[in-house]
Amino acid sequence: MTTCGATLNFALDEYYGFNFNHPVGRVNALRAYDVLSNNISLNQADPVFERTPDTGAGRPFGVRLDLQFGQATDTLQGNPANEPRPQIYRNIFQAYGTYVAPLGKGLTLDVGKWGSSIGIEGNYTKDQINYSRAFWFDFLPFYHMGVRASYKLNGQLALNYWLVNGTNQAEATNGFKDELFGFTAAPRKTITWNVNYYLGQEHPDRTPVSTSGAIPVQPGLTFTAIRPAPDGRLHIFDSYVSWQATPKFSFALEGDYVIQREWRTSSPGHSSAPSHTIGGATYARYQFTPKIAVGGRAEYLSDRGGLFSGLTQALKETAATFDYKFAEGFLMRYEWRRDFSNQPSFFTDRDGVLSKEQQTATVGLIWWVGKKEGAW
Repeated sequence: MTTCGATLNFALDEYYGFNFNHPVGRVNALRAYDVLSNNISLNQADPVFERTPDTGAGRPFGVRLDLQFGQATDTLQGNPANEPRPQIYRNIFQAYGTYVAPLGKGLTLDVGKWGSSIGIEGNYTKDQINYSRAFWFDFLPFYHMGVRASYKLNGQLALNYWLVNGTNQAEATNGFKDELFGFTAAPRKTITWNVNYYLGQEHPDRTPVSTSGAIPVQPGLTFTAIRPAPDGRLHIFDSYVSWQATPKFSFALEGDYVIQREWRTSSPGHSSAPSHTIGGATYARYQFTPKIAVGGRAEYLSDRGGLFSGLTQALKETAATFDYKFAEGFLMRYEWRRDFSNQPSFFTDRDGVLSKEQQTATVGLIWWVGKKEGAW
């Protein structure tokens, strides 16, 4: 529904997946959203309210609110190492206000919490090529809280800058403010290229303590300082390009390099070897008819020092999907996926015994209702 330039939209994403390893606990290792096997699951249910700015109508302000319920909330907001009080923000995927400043072709400012655009994949399944998300989606940031700016130099190039609390942090865990520098280029109508460099410091400088005997504060806000606190930096280099080669065939490519230290080499008495990941993913999709499409993904992630998985290993996966769109707003997606590694990393039917691979078959059902156009 829509009124006065505002839209109220709804999305529902459910799935049934089966892991041929028959894992103990029916858990798919290293997955983002499709985390359960042999289970009829609610991935997410989302009401989305949006009122975009319209400078032509004299309205430079806008607002966006995405609420989220279901398994995906645990992926996005479930890590207390990143989020001191995840329960406060668990159901708020995005909430930000927008202002388009009258500068040149328009300087767009967003203030609040938004889904990260580091990495090509996003939150809403209907806008992805595959049902499951890549390892890189699971590893790269899900969201940020802060201020972001985008300035269009011309019709082909926009510059982007963020100042945020951290990666997956609505509340900061230290006093350092992370930054992103990047650009979005559209050299042709059929090609979009994004380049991002992210600089952060993700190590906490405090640890929670019992409130007993302390000054009364809100629950979860009593801390003791970590001294000295780790001060190592996080560097993310991310680039992805999408190409609509023909009206029916599209192709995308992503490359990432992430490096992090616990301590900076200049810190007196402290130094640490960096952990890093490097790799990327490639995607292809062909739309046979308005109702039928097929898509595929292949990716590689070299995890040196266990920055992503907790283990030094080379992770790979391939996924193939078949889409059948019953009608606008109702999509059934079938997916086969194989994850494999040079190290035992995936659960099996024997407790404590790991395998070097897992294969899954998934059926996803996705509904969406509303007047919001394009990707959500």
